[in-house]
Amino acid sequence: MHTPVTRALDAQHIPYRVFQHPGPVASLEQAARERGQLPEQVIRSIVFRLAQDEYVMVLMAGATQVNWGALRKYLGVSRITMANAGELHAATGYEIGAVSPFGLPKPMRVIADPSVFIPDEISIGSGVRGITVIMSSAQLKRALGNTEIVALGDLRQAQ
Repeated sequence: MHTPVTRALDAQHIPYRVFQHPGPVASLEQAARERGQLPEQVIRSIVFRLAQDEYVMVLMAGATQVNWGALRKYLGVSRITMANAGELHAATGYEIGAVSPFGLPKPMRVIADPSVFIPDEISIGSGVRGITVIMSSAQLKRALGNTEIVALGDLRQAQ
């Protein structure tokens, strides 16, 4: 199966495998279980709006929440909002549940929490709901290139 994400990874010669869920995915825990992974191996791509037509993507592992105060401080802004479904699709070409830092229609700043690279194997959005890309965290790091790695997780909220 080819998606915008697999095409982007193929272009970089990054090894991965594709996994298709047997049905709708209702939770992070279900997604991890069906993939044979732990929740912390599921990488979430969360898009924030900084200003009109200005977005940043934060990669987080598992259920760990983004510490908004830390993100605002790091970015040097006083206000951010999470992109709504329409903004998300306009900025990434993807719908909620399928977002990935790869295969975007135009470049976007990507920040990865260090927890993303702890598991040896991770899964990340493929650009298509119900389908994921599974790869080594080392290959993810390679594919991301010079992505900023910043501790932005709020462990107090990750229950």
